Amino acid sequence: MRILDHVAAQGSADVTQLSRLLGVSPATVRRDLRHLSDQRLLERTHGGALPGGLSIELPLQHRADQRSPQKQAIARAAADLVPEGAVVGLTGGSTTTEVARILADRGPVTLVTNAVNIAAALVLRPTVDLIVIGGTARSESYELVGPIAEKTLADHHTDIAFLGVDGISAAHGCTTHDQLEAATDRAFARHSGRTVVVADHSKIGRTTFAKICPAADVHCLVTDAAAPAEHLDAIASTGVAVTVVQG
Repeated sequence: MRILDHVAAQGSADVTQLSRLLGVSPATVRRDLRHLSDQRLLERTHGGALPGGLSIELPLQHRADQRSPQKQAIARAAADLVPEGAVVGLTGGSTTTEVARILADRGPVTLVTNAVNIAAALVLRPTVDLIVIGGTARSESYELVGPIAEKTLADHHTDIAFLGVDGISAAHGCTTHDQLEAATDRAFARHSGRTVVVADHSKIGRTTFAKICPAADVHCLVTDAAAPAEHLDAIASTGVAVTVVQG
């Protein structure tokens, strides 16, 4: 939803601003803000809204609807990094879901994932050899996380793993909102030959609650051209190969 996107990106928004952005009346904006506040997706203020917490985490059903040209371009560039015959790890997220779709269409491919939405979409695809990592389900991200997932990943090896993150910066590395999710994502990276972060510009230079890994543990970052150049330069200085796509 554009309201959630705007509030998350700007840190706040007022009714007048949102009314102009969306081309709707202030009354419509106020009604939408009440609805989103009731869902605890944002915090109402006098005349506007703030993110619902220190850093908003949009449930995946909102993020998945945002199949923006940037995310699709990122996914295409990321899929091009996968050699024929590779075993591919995929965490949850809207951009990693796009990567999975592209790889399945290209097939044949072996995919290892903890994302139940990816598994459900690809389980009947004859070109996909699908391995689903078990664990405790997170409704926000449709991921299976926790000790069961980490133990399963420790017993396997992927050639390349794609991580969806909520933030990446040179100073704080890759971060997400949930501690269990961070530990599971870290296991994906630890047991893969190559780790690739797929993240649109809104995640670059951002830091959220739980640390996945230092930036230096990432082999490649694929993002879009709207990402802040100063943050990309800082991330590249840690040894990360940065690929910028036009969306």
